[in-house]
Amino acid sequence: MTSIRTQVGIVGAGPAGLLLSHLLALSGVESVVLEDRARSYVETRVRAGVLEQGSVDLLCESGVGERMLAEGAVHDGVILQFCGERHRIDFAALTGKRITVYGQQEVLKDLIAARLSAGGAIYFEVDDVCPEGTTTDAPVISFSHGGVRHELHCDFVAGCDGFHGVCRAAVPAVVRREFTREYPFAWLGVLAEVAPSTDELIYAYHERGFALHSMRSPELSRLYVQVHPTEQLAAWPDERIWDELRHRLDSAGFTLHEGPLIERSITTMRSFVCEPMQHGRLFLAGDAAHVVPPTGAKGMNLALADVAVLARALVRWFDRGERDALDAYSDTCLRRVWRVQDFSMLLTELLHRLPDADPFAAGVQRARQRYLAESAAMRTTIAENYVGLPIG
Repeated sequence: MTSIRTQVGIVGAGPAGLLLSHLLALSGVESVVLEDRARSYVETRVRAGVLEQGSVDLLCESGVGERMLAEGAVHDGVILQFCGERHRIDFAALTGKRITVYGQQEVLKDLIAARLSAGGAIYFEVDDVCPEGTTTDAPVISFSHGGVRHELHCDFVAGCDGFHGVCRAAVPAVVRREFTREYPFAWLGVLAEVAPSTDELIYAYHERGFALHSMRSPELSRLYVQVHPTEQLAAWPDERIWDELRHRLDSAGFTLHEGPLIERSITTMRSFVCEPMQHGRLFLAGDAAHVVPPTGAKGMNLALADVAVLARALVRWFDRGERDALDAYSDTCLRRVWRVQDFSMLLTELLHRLPDADPFAAGVQRARQRYLAESAAMRTTIAENYVGLPIG
């Protein structure tokens, strides 16, 4: 058993854990990051890539935005489609802000490079992580790495290890309140080796189900179709996928570019919130504390917002011994989390075919779609939530 000492022990090398470590280092606070996956997996797994304006600003201000600014695609709007009719939400005109399409794996590459070049400690491929003593002044995270058992002694623990991680379970069940909504549909997502068919994202409602046209680069398109949660990939050969996309994205003057499918997966959809997001000296961030359906493109953005709040609070504690911001961490973050949950649920229920909807619910859905098409106020609401609310 070997002993390691740091100020903040961080479990998880996703967007939350890596950005937290980076922000703390900028203020002279030491941390160690523990990740159960290999570095190659973390840097190559294709995930969502829509960054709010505030997330872009945060990454740039912290010195890791250079490649994002050079390679990311800035979008001034998004298209919502109902029954073949398209309605553009003009972010720039309605809010003065924009979004940037830049893959999550690219954000992680930038953060890993920044931490390692600064001498930061990231342990990849760890096993049997166990946070203990989080209600004391001396938490310990035990873990195995390279066949050796280690104890990481720290002042605080940041649980950034995702929905299935170990840190949320370290908050006693009598303290945790968990709120969940499961959706009766899933997304079949594919990565196509073909140039995007449009310059902006298209979210399409269709009687056969939702579809989304997105992009990962000038040469790669990311596309999704709504399927039943029990669907199997084997039931979806390439031609069936392209046929559904052609039908669901069909609109006057639009041609869908088709090409080889190089990746595919099925993602179930849920909304989840854990309250509180802290217990003693353990602080949860990102998917460890909340999950949103991907419709609103908010998962990574919420994770970055969480740790921006947490980093400021930890720096105040280490610099001046002030605990007020740490004590308020959960309440501060949850105000944003619940607002984002509301927005993500709104978009999800607006754009998907609702298999269990009765005629009344179907009528309300159509009325909301018409209202968005006709109301500048509704489009402004969509725009200001999509580009992102202020952090903290």
